[in-house]
Amino acid sequence: MPIRHLLALAFLSIATPLRAQTHPEWTTNHAPFRIMGNLYYVGSEDLAAYLVATPQGHILLNENLASSAPQICQNIAALGFKPQDVKVLLTSQAHYDHTGGLAALKQITHAQVAVMDADVATLESGGRDDFFFFNDPTAWFEPVKVDRILHDGSQVKMGSTVLTARLTAGHTKGTTTWTLDLVEAGRVRHVVIVGGAGFNDGNNLVNDPRYPTQARDFTRTFRTLRALPCDVFLGAHGVYFGLREKYARLRAATANPFIDPAGYKAFVNERDQTFRTELARQAAHH
Repeated sequence: MPIRHLLALAFLSIATPLRAQTHPEWTTNHAPFRIMGNLYYVGSEDLAAYLVATPQGHILLNENLASSAPQICQNIAALGFKPQDVKVLLTSQAHYDHTGGLAALKQITHAQVAVMDADVATLESGGRDDFFFFNDPTAWFEPVKVDRILHDGSQVKMGSTVLTARLTAGHTKGTTTWTLDLVEAGRVRHVVIVGGAGFNDGNNLVNDPRYPTQARDFTRTFRTLRALPCDVFLGAHGVYFGLREKYARLRAATANPFIDPAGYKAFVNERDQTFRTELARQAAHH
């Protein structure tokens, strides 16, 4: 990528929320690598970003912080691909730590932005319409016009690769878990990229007038996640699926360490139990 473009992206990143500074793993780059098939990791040590590369063009899932845009572009280039060949930009949730870099990356790639219907208003308002962060300017980001509105079950296709959007609301109204199938050693592997399955500290799960269906949505989300076939467990944050530990084993392992159906099941069970415990606690105080 031309240096002038990277400098422009760096300028756009100045407004990165101060809270990100308390999470160095959000901004510390992770070496880009191939996960499986045509799926690559291009994010930081914790904010996950994924590149699906095809001869017809590429798909980028998650754009992370505003300051992440040049980092993601550099990681894509380090893998031998061109950021300008990204044709579709996807999100997992309309929060600043996953969509802050979306405006800059759309400017560079001119790619189509495709977002789950219930997160469109939040994305196009730059977070000002978010039920939780609506009054917190430090969590706002540059608004982005959505080009394609997705729904539960919508498919995004590029060449022979098909990603399916699964509505897993609760963390945001349109949190999206993405699924796709890849072939490893002649065997089809079901990939699940969890968009988010937790609540923020301070969330009112019982009767938030800005999101009265939150508890019901979380309950549906855990039912949805349990029903998804999963071989390869990934997510919007590296901590969800043990990114560092699995990457360290990737070259030495005889089997791909990202194939982890047991880890996926344990993650879903833990998040579900945490939600149910907090919901019961809040309900007891109302």
